[in-house]
Amino acid sequence: MKQHYVGDMKAGDGVDDVFVLAEKTLAQKKDGNSYLTVTLADKTGSIGGVVWDDVERIAGAADSGDFVKVTARVTEYRGKLQATVRSMSKYPPDGIDPGDFLPASRHDVDQLFERLVQMTDGLGDPFIKALLKAFWADRDLVTRFKQAPAAKLMHHAYLGGLLEHCLSMAVLADKMARHYSGVNRDLLMAGAVLHDIGKVREFDYHTHIDYSDEGRLVGHIVIGLEMIDEKLAGIDGFPEDMATLLKHMVISHHGAQEFGSPEPPKTIEALLLHYIDEIDSKVNGVREFVASQDPGEAWTAYHRVLGRHFYKGKTEKAG
Repeated sequence: MKQHYVGDMKAGDGVDDVFVLAEKTLAQKKDGNSYLTVTLADKTGSIGGVVWDDVERIAGAADSGDFVKVTARVTEYRGKLQATVRSMSKYPPDGIDPGDFLPASRHDVDQLFERLVQMTDGLGDPFIKALLKAFWADRDLVTRFKQAPAAKLMHHAYLGGLLEHCLSMAVLADKMARHYSGVNRDLLMAGAVLHDIGKVREFDYHTHIDYSDEGRLVGHIVIGLEMIDEKLAGIDGFPEDMATLLKHMVISHHGAQEFGSPEPPKTIEALLLHYIDEIDSKVNGVREFVASQDPGEAWTAYHRVLGRHFYKGKTEKAG
């Protein structure tokens, strides 16, 4: 039974437990001797590690993605925790509880999916409804959609995260469409559901969350367009202009080329989708970050990606 979790580690701790070897890199010091950097992970997060001794043997003992038995000492290096690894060996997956290593949504994914299906069944446009029904009729895709994370690190980075993110966006899209006149509600809802559908194949989430080969080489936007085209091919008479508008929403939802979108949003629905995605991803990401911080402090640590500290509010400290 697993005893030591990354999220509980403190400088000075001794560790002797099983982790996922998320990454490993063999490098050389200035004197020509080798050292190994590793990333160890479980459901609570990941920690960087370094191997100074017996490097070649330890480097060859396991591959990225393997479960490994590790003995290490936790230290602090440049303001971050680091594991100085003394030994590491491949650990057989038999008897491993996947729940110890992969973070998961706190919600019932079957209930989340049922709510999303009810929302899409209530759409008025027969072609958009038919397209979404085609996705929901694909049992393999639905299974993966319920399991997939929405990201590796930034937001909804846990099993079921993609479904949670898309449902939340669909709820926001419904409210936005009712608030602003002239918005094609059904098109916006379809964009909310399908904008990240390619992530079911972009990520590998068997032992830890990482990009698949297809994800690194192609990316979820292109994968998603391919998946949409496959379903559209089975729907007779689907309007070509509607298909183009939907695909534009998918390719533009990151907002700008420097953030991965080939085109910026050029319709009201695409613009709304981009900002709904920003709202939901940022709020979730910040909430997860705040939850990981010291509950006794009024401010979080510095968030490197967003470039700021977040204020949590003052708490009464025990005297």
